[in-house]
Amino acid sequence: MSELQRRVTIIYYQDNGLELHHTIETFDQNLSGRVIIPKEFKKGKSIIAVCDGEVEILNKIGDRILSVNYTTSM
Repeated sequence: MSELQRRVTIIYYQDNGLELHHTIETFDQNLSGRVIIPKEFKKGKSIIAVCDGEVEILNKIGDRILSVNYTTSM
């Protein structure tokens, strides 16, 4: 990895949904250290956060709701 690149974790929503996503990518950075995210990557996404390095996300909003088993009793 070049000195002008940075490995980041990006947290985002797809524009057509409410599920929170994340990905680990390596992008170029400018001389002041700001990551340059390509337009192609940003297309169709709303970026929530850019974190330095690889971040292990243990829980995201909605994870527990999706994992609950609904049962009905009669």
